[in-house]
Amino acid sequence: MSTRPDGICCKDLIKEERTLIDPDVVRDVVIGLSDGLTVPFALTAGLSSLGESRLVVLGGIAELIAGAISMGIGGFLASQSERDHFRYLRVQTAQRVRRSCAGEMEREVEQVLGPIGVDEKTCRSVAKCLRDVEIEEFGDGFASASSSTISDTETATSLKWAKEVGLTAFLLKFGQGLEEIPDRRMYVSAFTIGMGYLLGGLIPLFPYFFIPMAHVALLYSCILTGIVLLIFGAVKARVTGSGDTAGSYIWGAVSTLMVGGVAAGAAFGIVKALENSG
Repeated sequence: MSTRPDGICCKDLIKEERTLIDPDVVRDVVIGLSDGLTVPFALTAGLSSLGESRLVVLGGIAELIAGAISMGIGGFLASQSERDHFRYLRVQTAQRVRRSCAGEMEREVEQVLGPIGVDEKTCRSVAKCLRDVEIEEFGDGFASASSSTISDTETATSLKWAKEVGLTAFLLKFGQGLEEIPDRRMYVSAFTIGMGYLLGGLIPLFPYFFIPMAHVALLYSCILTGIVLLIFGAVKARVTGSGDTAGSYIWGAVSTLMVGGVAAGAAFGIVKALENSG
């Protein structure tokens, strides 16, 4: 057991770490809920001028369904594009690693490790070790596979080992900050963003289900949406790890309310201006 000179166990000095939610999931939830709380609110606020809550509810539900599907598809396509881009760069990087001289690879490794304090000699050793391991694993087959047009399936098979170790994986992960997007991630992103938008959009629409007069329901919708934005901002600060003090929670709540309020207010104001001009 390791102890300090004062006899305190080093393990006792480690604070209990809080496990954070996957940042990609948090991002998708924030995107879905933020849009769901602002866009449908602005729509229902504009429709409130019609006078009847029933029309607001019908229009709001139609927008929610269409918006949730659109947001989900957008999240899926964004993740798919990111995955395809990574696979393309992986093939290109693998070709470059195979064709480049040792000196060029050493310079690229030094560009990554040098700024964080690794000396030149160690960088050369790291580059040689990673390059030798990668070439030893693939041999001539690696070169022929890299020099041809590789489909997604063939790429995943021929470069399965290189995704984890080797100079190609090192340059992608630490040089360019890229990691492959799992196929499962595309579906999770689509579902998370779509459901976040749907659930968030139901909140400003909720009062219209029970109050027949649209202009009265609008007032309650504003109050309810504002409260939810405050709670959402505080929860977001918690799950992202930025909320370590009371002030950070308050700022997270207020900033989210401000952003959502400005967006919704701008949309409502434009609708009113167009209505008055007509």
